[in-house]
Amino acid sequence: MADLALKGVRKAFGGLEVIKGVDLDIRDGEFVVFVGPSGCGKSTLLRMIAGLETVTGGEVSIGGKVMNGVPAPRRGISMVFQSYALYPHMSVRENMSFGLQIAGMDKAETTRRVEAAAEILQIGDYLDRAPRALSGGQRQRVAIGRAIVREPEVFLFDEPLSNLDAALRGQTRVEIARLHARLGTTMIYVTHDQTEAMTLADRIVVLRGGRVEQVGTPLELYRAPANDFVAGFIGGHTMNFLSPEQGRALLAGTGGAVPAGAKIIGVRPEHLRLAEPGAPGLTGRIDVVEEFGEFGLYHLTLDEAPEGHREITLKSDAEGLGGEGAQITLTCRPEAIHAFDDKGAALAAGSPAGAGRADRPSEETRHVR
Repeated sequence: MADLALKGVRKAFGGLEVIKGVDLDIRDGEFVVFVGPSGCGKSTLLRMIAGLETVTGGEVSIGGKVMNGVPAPRRGISMVFQSYALYPHMSVRENMSFGLQIAGMDKAETTRRVEAAAEILQIGDYLDRAPRALSGGQRQRVAIGRAIVREPEVFLFDEPLSNLDAALRGQTRVEIARLHARLGTTMIYVTHDQTEAMTLADRIVVLRGGRVEQVGTPLELYRAPANDFVAGFIGGHTMNFLSPEQGRALLAGTGGAVPAGAKIIGVRPEHLRLAEPGAPGLTGRIDVVEEFGEFGLYHLTLDEAPEGHREITLKSDAEGLGGEGAQITLTCRPEAIHAFDDKGAALAAGSPAGAGRADRPSEETRHVR
């Protein structure tokens, strides 16, 4: 196992700089997730760590050794790709052992490693099958097994679940978390799916435009986002952004106040609640209801709302909210409010410590380990 450090790492393709000076320390045995929208540079950053892309500037260190210029096979890493990258003409056993055979490992040790990895991933029954005879989830486990047999110091995952359906993504996500708990190896995982980030990571690195916006634990980013971008990206459902006037209406009657200097008010759908009959609040009409069984998402158009702040989403398991066309009034606790200045920087720590249901990430974004 090994720690990893990035110091002022930059990457340019011709005159286009896509990674713009990234500094990051990853501890030995840590599970770190790079997350951000498409084109933010997360996969490029991962490929530089792997040695598949050259570093334009700065240093990449693994285990205290600078890796700039060191070929990928000598970096002590294994990488799992989105596309599985299995050899179709080889069996599962042959796919998993091929890299070890090329490296000159003896047959007995190769067999031991393959069988040990197959036991961990519960693919022992598939070892003599061809990849085409496996499901997508089984193929991804084979790809992970091929990485495990190398016994690397660092595992790299590049959007490994994006080709799986929703049910398999959830199942494989849990398997990866259990794998990390069992192996204790440093893992870096790239995804555009913030649910994967929230449920897998010890720490999340949020990237935008080739820069790091914030680094922290899932709950740190959920409770205290550094800016409106992180606030809108992290969480089970997108944060609502309101004008200061709407924020004051939302807090009317609660004793809370919008912080001075706030230009944007944020509140998560799960922190909104229905106001008591006759009580003040933020009023709107329900346009669409998405029913998930254990909760519903209510999409509203707000009354007399300024441009850009006309819609809001409520997450609730309460009955009697009404269906499409119903007029309702919303409120929230003052500590659930996030306030941002005119540049999007956070003015306050944001929501909540406390043990109430509204203070925690939604069920689908809760850590699986």
